[in-house]
Amino acid sequence: MDFTLSEEQRMIQQAARDFAQQSCLPGVIDRDEQQKFPHEQALQLAELGFMGMMVDPEFGGAGLDTVSYVLAIEEISKVDASTGVCMSVNNSLVCWGLEKYGTEEQKRKYLTPLAQGRKDGALYLGAFLLSEPEAGSDATSQRTTVEDKGDHFLLNGIKNWITNGSSASVYLVMAQGDPANGHKGINTLIVEKNWPGVSVGAKENKMGIRASDTHSISFTDVKVPKENLIADPGFGFQFAMKTLDGGRIGIAAQALGIAGGAYERSVTYAKERKAFGKEIAHHQAIQFKLADMATRIEAARMLCYKAAWEKDQEMDYSTSAAMAKVYASETAMWVSTQAVQVHGGYGYVKEFHVERMMRDAKITEIYEGTSEVQRMVIGRKVIGK
Repeated sequence: MDFTLSEEQRMIQQAARDFAQQSCLPGVIDRDEQQKFPHEQALQLAELGFMGMMVDPEFGGAGLDTVSYVLAIEEISKVDASTGVCMSVNNSLVCWGLEKYGTEEQKRKYLTPLAQGRKDGALYLGAFLLSEPEAGSDATSQRTTVEDKGDHFLLNGIKNWITNGSSASVYLVMAQGDPANGHKGINTLIVEKNWPGVSVGAKENKMGIRASDTHSISFTDVKVPKENLIADPGFGFQFAMKTLDGGRIGIAAQALGIAGGAYERSVTYAKERKAFGKEIAHHQAIQFKLADMATRIEAARMLCYKAAWEKDQEMDYSTSAAMAKVYASETAMWVSTQAVQVHGGYGYVKEFHVERMMRDAKITEIYEGTSEVQRMVIGRKVIGK
């Protein structure tokens, strides 16, 4: 077994770390308070080639491995989880699905600018539209419908909790095309935000990742060209599940980054803060907290890297991705809570960052499959079903 990063991977890690410190850290508290989308940071990610990291260079991507992608998400999320999830959705949920299952024409038209993060000089992002008011963990219960009208499809319905909702130019939409076939009747369509009948709802006022763009999206008699169907009719549910496997690796990396950021700030603070005549890092109560943080983070890191490695080896990584996500997300929640405790009263105020990290951590246990859903995936593998 070799746990050594390649020279290229170390370079990607350092580039992401530099970007996070130089571009994300300034203003991160204000963006959180004002719910301001990190537009400039997203443009800089595009310039770095981080919006299509795993996409083949033929389609505008960087052609990197999944481990490099995880390293980048981890470093960015140590500082700004909102920017991290914006990048994660574009890479894992949008670009990967399009490259894996899209037609040559779809890749040329949509994947290339999405992987580059730009089109005609402007930011160009994608969003993944699966969740609905009554279809969260039960993704089979799609109420959004798509009707075949002969020369086009007609799309109607509403989607909830959409990351990059108002900033994206392109949506990958799951919709029911044949209710009699249940989840086997679901299709995936490529929809452009500026088409007639597409409406973006108000931005959600969230507890955490407040700078990320989360909206509901409505469709009213939206005409979708036939060539914008991804793969075959009825493939939509399978498309969503396979895409989410990779997306969970990205969210695991985001959670790992949040935990790492909270831990690093706690170590720094514990070495500076004095109580009872010495730095609190030398008090066993605090030292044990830091030791437990470090241990849990390292365990989460190994799960994340293993899932990414399995994906790169084209192995079945579904269970590994679920394990990485459930453990890393719960580690992020635990570590960030402990970080607030280490900081004491200072941990409860915004300028010390860890209260934001604690708020940001919670969503990693919920989106792209709740912790309960991850345990279902793992449990089925354990009992052989």
